[in-house]
Amino acid sequence: MAAITAALVKDLREKTGAGMMDCKKALTEADGDLEGAVDWLRKKGLAAAAKKSGRVAAEGLVGVATAANKASVVEVNAETDFVARNETFQAYVETVAKIALEIGEDLEAIKAAPFPGTERTVAEELTHMVATIGENMNLRRVRVLTVKQGAVATYMHSALRPGLGKIGVLAAIEGPGEAAVLETLGRQVGMHVAATRPDALDVDAVDPAALEREKAVLSDQARASGKPEAIIEKMVEGRIRKYYEEVVLLEQVWVHDGESRVRAVVKKAGVTLTGFVRFHLGEGIEKPKEDFAAEVAATAGV
Repeated sequence: MAAITAALVKDLREKTGAGMMDCKKALTEADGDLEGAVDWLRKKGLAAAAKKSGRVAAEGLVGVATAANKASVVEVNAETDFVARNETFQAYVETVAKIALEIGEDLEAIKAAPFPGTERTVAEELTHMVATIGENMNLRRVRVLTVKQGAVATYMHSALRPGLGKIGVLAAIEGPGEAAVLETLGRQVGMHVAATRPDALDVDAVDPAALEREKAVLSDQARASGKPEAIIEKMVEGRIRKYYEEVVLLEQVWVHDGESRVRAVVKKAGVTLTGFVRFHLGEGIEKPKEDFAAEVAATAGV
């Protein structure tokens, strides 16, 4: 059997764009023959999938899954919203969310896990779908929340089907009580989080850098009024309280009654809100600007 050198693997990667492990496997199957390895990758659809890997994938689905005292949320991206309606893609997102319940938040460990019903890993199954469906796809992120006693409720805004949609929320409720009651409260918290987009659970969890930026802006605004520094300091303190009411979940006004603070609602229920996660599909992904007129002109050769 021919020796599979690093240089040979590198040559195949440059020629096809396929992943290192796929290239190594292809060369092994082809007994070190470069062109034979290229053909092997093409037959598996891996070369075609690699060519799509540079394309922006900002659509897709967010999926949630639950088990005893825990829940997971994952985001899997594709290039178009059309793929989100593909049943194979939907089943993949649901399965990955369930796998996350067992493995946790280690994305690489999830990708390396066996994909049920196949001889492929989670990552290999995604590559297989890329080759089959014809769009770039990406398993982007995952979070898992757990509680010792209580419930981790899920909420999916505008669900495409149960557990799948574009905005998924987890809410961890720690404390005693009937499961159904805790689930209801958690779902209400999830709806609130979906609507208000808080950045932190409590004041202590606010990003220090973001807080300092806010203080700097507020201080400059206050100084523009020409008031003394002592007055400016009190003005900034008051505005920071308003800032907390905007970005801190426990300080926000409960959307369900428009009066209570979330902190008071949770305290009245006799439980503790220990964490939340909000995934909004595609957030933070820079999408290319589309110029339809230019695209048509280019196609027509104008």
